[in-house]
Amino acid sequence: MAEEVRPYCPYYARAMEMIGRRWAGAVLRALWTGATRFNEIADAIPGMTDRLLSQRLKDLEADGLVERHVHHTRPVRIEYRLTAKGRSLGDVLFTLNQWALEWITLEDEATRPRSS
Repeated sequence: MAEEVRPYCPYYARAMEMIGRRWAGAVLRALWTGATRFNEIADAIPGMTDRLLSQRLKDLEADGLVERHVHHTRPVRIEYRLTAKGRSLGDVLFTLNQWALEWITLEDEATRPRSS
């Protein structure tokens, strides 16, 4: 028998808080596609400030979705990677991306004629 879906689930609510923060999805996507260093992630997300990126990386690290690796070289190199918990969101992020491509219209697309 299928599990009953109730109007509120604290697990779902917490998951949405984690990935639903402003820019969190963009950071996860950038990491998923291979960006690992701060500047690579920043370059992959137009319009996001360095301060907000730094905060979002800290939030995602605290949530256990991202891990920070410090390489003790000269100069010091810091890389960010998805944890197993973060990588397990891959199907969710892909499904959300497919939904967005089908249902979301961006403002600049609304005025541009579609090619056949």
